[in-house]
Amino acid sequence: MSDLVAIVYQTEAKAEKVRQRLLELQKEYLISLGDAVIAVKTDSGNIKLNQLVNTTAMGAATGSFWGLLIGMIFLNPIVGVALGAASGALGGALTDFGIDDAFMKELATTLEPGNAALFVLIKNMTADKVLKEIKDAGGIVLKTSLDETKEQILRDALAKAAHPLTGEQPQGAASS
Repeated sequence: MSDLVAIVYQTEAKAEKVRQRLLELQKEYLISLGDAVIAVKTDSGNIKLNQLVNTTAMGAATGSFWGLLIGMIFLNPIVGVALGAASGALGGALTDFGIDDAFMKELATTLEPGNAALFVLIKNMTADKVLKEIKDAGGIVLKTSLDETKEQILRDALAKAAHPLTGEQPQGAASS
């Protein structure tokens, strides 16, 4: 079973830095990720999702290949590629991979403009080693599916790293 963790950061750059560190830890077999998405609230109030996997582009590439192959059979490869790319892109755009987009957008509405939330779907991890690697970035836990004990350990570690002297919470984070 996978666990969902959403952590709010002051900037998109800080959230991206943590996501890249988690991807490095995945290469070291300390964590296995199902998805890692950054949601940013723009100054206009819109929510922008920065996905790991671009399903539209992936669909277009796959569709182009199959369109070319079928087009070759019917002696019209150019039309086959065009139709394959268009149908693949449409199929990819309609596909939702990993964490539900509507769920992330709904939670991200509580952010202050400019803040970013990192949504991570964790398949499994070595919790103590992963937490040690990401706690210095700070952040506020927005939502988790962890049990209460693990969630509290995560909240405490991030809170100490964020503001070791003042103990204040960053602006824009709603606690759950």
